[in-house]
Amino acid sequence: MPELVKKKKMGKNRLFLLTNDDGIDAVGLRKLAEMTVKLGEVVIVAPDSQCSAMSQRITLRTPFCLKKVDYGLKNVTAYSIGGTPADCVKVAFSYLKLKPDYVFSGMNYGINTGFDIAYSGTVSAAFESVMNHVPAIAFSNEMGDMYEVSGKYMLEITKKILAENPSYDSVYNVNFPGCTLEECSGILYDRKVAKVQYYLDSYGEDKNDEGCLKIFEKGIPQSKDIAEQGTDLRAVLDKYVSVGKVKCSVMCD
Repeated sequence: MPELVKKKKMGKNRLFLLTNDDGIDAVGLRKLAEMTVKLGEVVIVAPDSQCSAMSQRITLRTPFCLKKVDYGLKNVTAYSIGGTPADCVKVAFSYLKLKPDYVFSGMNYGINTGFDIAYSGTVSAAFESVMNHVPAIAFSNEMGDMYEVSGKYMLEITKKILAENPSYDSVYNVNFPGCTLEECSGILYDRKVAKVQYYLDSYGEDKNDEGCLKIFEKGIPQSKDIAEQGTDLRAVLDKYVSVGKVKCSVMCD
C-alpha cells in the first residue's frame, strides 16, 4: 500500500482531499492546490488522464493503476489513478483510508452550471464525497486561459464556505467567469441551478470508415438570455462569480 498521509489533530490544521476530472496535470487543479495549502494539508487523488463528462461513473471489473506523483508543492501529497473522478474519491476513502475534513473538486476547465451539471465529473466527485458524509466544494472556471477572477476571489469564497455549517445533502458549486478583474461584476451567492442546458447538442460527421459513420459532439453555446436571473448560468454569463448549492439526489428526502 502507498505511504499514507494521516489526518493531523493538532491546532487548526485540516486535511483537504483534492480531485478533478481534467487530470493530474491540469492547470486548474494546480491553482486549486496552491490555494488550498494556505488552509491546511493537502492530498490529491486525480485521474491520470482527461475524464470530463464522466458524471459519477465508476470502474468495475477492470484493474487500474494507482501511482504516487511528485507534485512539487510543500504539504501536498499526490496520487494519480487510471480511473474516473468518482473512483478517485472512493480510492481515497476506502483504500488510502483518508479522513479529510473537506473535499475540493476542480478547478474545472469550463463552467458547470444548469443541466450541464448532470454530466460533470467535477461536481459528481463532490457528490461522491457528500455520499460518504464529507462536505465538498466543486470549483469551475470558464474556458480559456484567464484566471484573474478565480485568483482574486477563490480563497475568500472558500473561507466563507468553510466558516458555515457543513452541508451533507448538497455540494457548493462555485463558477468563475473567464474575464479580467476589471470586467468582473462581483460575486453572487445563493444562485439556483438554471433549468436549461447551455451547450446545445450538435454533431459533426467524419469520413465513413469501413461502413462506420464517425460522428462527434460539438456543443454550441446558447445566448445568456436563456438563463433566468438568479441562476448560476446567468450569473457567470453576466461576468459574476456564481456560488450556490446543488442537491445530491440520493441524499434528498
